[in-house]
Amino acid sequence: MFDLVAGFCHSQILQALVAFEIPQMLLQHELTADALAAEARTPLDRMQVLLSGAVAIGLLKRRRSGRYALTTRGAALAGVPGLAGMISHHDVLYLDLADPVAFFRGEVETELAEFWPYVFGAGGATDPEVTATYSQLMADSQVLVAEDTLATASFGGVRRIMDVGGGTGAFLAAVGAAYPDLQMTLFDLPAVVPAAQARFADLGMADRVTITPGSFRDDPLPEGADLISLIRVLYDHSDETVIALLRAVYDALPDGGSVLISEPMTGGKRPERAGDAYFALYCMAMRTGKARSADQIAALLDRAGFVDLQKPRSRRPFVTSLVTGVRQS
Repeated sequence: MFDLVAGFCHSQILQALVAFEIPQMLLQHELTADALAAEARTPLDRMQVLLSGAVAIGLLKRRRSGRYALTTRGAALAGVPGLAGMISHHDVLYLDLADPVAFFRGEVETELAEFWPYVFGAGGATDPEVTATYSQLMADSQVLVAEDTLATASFGGVRRIMDVGGGTGAFLAAVGAAYPDLQMTLFDLPAVVPAAQARFADLGMADRVTITPGSFRDDPLPEGADLISLIRVLYDHSDETVIALLRAVYDALPDGGSVLISEPMTGGKRPERAGDAYFALYCMAMRTGKARSADQIAALLDRAGFVDLQKPRSRRPFVTSLVTGVRQS
């Protein structure tokens, strides 16, 4: 119970470490509290409290020399792509949760939705600077999602995959590297196209990828893919939007074609920490979508006409979980 009570303080220690870029500094050299205080322009006594707190929660260790170093867990803050960025933007979520009673009553005009404007439709995601911010954050964090999706799903026999809402192509790039003969289509808003083109050109995959700009809310999905992936898309949207999207996916697939859904999910009848005590709140703060269980997603796929619904066990549910379906032959 004490760990739950103290959890917010722990998260703020983490937030401060990232904001001060202490993991990046310690990845290069072990440093004393004096040196870190000087770099962070923070009073020494306050820096010492922060560093001791970080040691206590397992992010740092203090050498006998007085210098501080990263633990294995702390090193992830500097080494895992996108992790620092994901932590940094949580200051917005924490503000939204400052009054939890008002939050759960629906009386808070949350700020997190402004951080992800695309969930309200294409009009909110046309500003290049805003688009670049969320596209980079999504692309960085997509690395882990791609790893776990590739480890769980089978792409055998797939000739062309289309990733809908695929951003700048981070997921498709990982799939393309794992399956060199696979042809790919990326479908997302026009604002992300230039960055996606640059990514695939740099990777030497431009001749294997067709990039089609559009909004799945307003535009028909391109045909020609025998597998369509929706990677961290559904939980951004309402059931009404999701069922319309899944029906569009069904229509775009050939008979026997498949859909792959990969995103964090709740535990359903058996609530679990990542999905029910984090992602469910995060989605609520976004004001448009919701975290769903694998069973709930399967039910939506069933409504859209898909059969042979599968819920393969993922190795890290806090990263992603999968549900697949097949268009009837």
